[in-house]
Amino acid sequence: MIPGLSSLNVRGRIGFSRSSGLSKHRCSHTGEKPWKCGDCGKGFSYPSQLEIHRHIHTGERPFTCSVCKKGFSDSSTPLKHKRIHTGERPFTCAECGKGFTHLFSLLTHQQVHTGESLFTCTVCEKGFADASTLLKPKRVHTGEKLWKCGNCGQGFNRPSQLEIHRCTHTGERPVTCSECGKGFTQLSTLQTHQRAHTGERPFTCSVCKKGFADSSTLLKHKRIHTGERPFTCTVCGEGFIQSSTLLMHQHVHTGERPFTCPECGKRFTRSSHLLTHQRVHK
Repeated sequence: MIPGLSSLNVRGRIGFSRSSGLSKHRCSHTGEKPWKCGDCGKGFSYPSQLEIHRHIHTGERPFTCSVCKKGFSDSSTPLKHKRIHTGERPFTCAECGKGFTHLFSLLTHQQVHTGESLFTCTVCEKGFADASTLLKPKRVHTGEKLWKCGNCGQGFNRPSQLEIHRCTHTGERPVTCSECGKGFTQLSTLQTHQRAHTGERPFTCSVCKKGFADSSTLLKHKRIHTGERPFTCTVCGEGFIQSSTLLMHQHVHTGERPFTCPECGKRFTRSSHLLTHQRVHK
């Protein structure tokens, strides 16, 4: 073996300077995952993979973006993340020319052109473009929540959901609006917020053509046209378009008045009623 080299490819065979290196390499052929996480039981082929995975449970983020200071659990993710700041999209679709920051995003996109669904859920038989997307609905069927919060024990289907949830304990808001300085726990929420400054409304109602800044508000709006009222009061059976409206309505039955005037102490069932009342004191 050449000094200084841990492995050497000779006539198509890979050699190793240590037996431990060979043992680890064999796992790539056998599929064996001997290194197990003590928290969730997930197995890994290499101890280095287990060390990176452990950061999900500990919340440790030793690798930091030099631009926005966001932390990551492994060294490769910050390199991909930086493309958000640089705008670099090195992976391009040969069919339509659309660019992507990650190779797997390109591979998933290409199935839009082929119509191929490579991965199928064994429960509902729905097809998916990639294996990671298939795993998410499978957990909906099984109820499995592998990623647990170390503070409150709440479980999540994805590590990204756990990362966002942790901010409720730490108060951290790692992404900030460059216009007004308001902080957010995730990039997608910031992007929706920025439309308040730009006036952009990319989600349009197919019935009345009214535009909205986010898809969830559009879905609620569509219920005005369809008459759908999915949130029903268990006391009187009245239906509501939004869950927040149902919660306010329930105060009629409970007698609860959670909004209190700081001037006179009068209580109200809705914050809007309190705001109207406060004009009396001005």
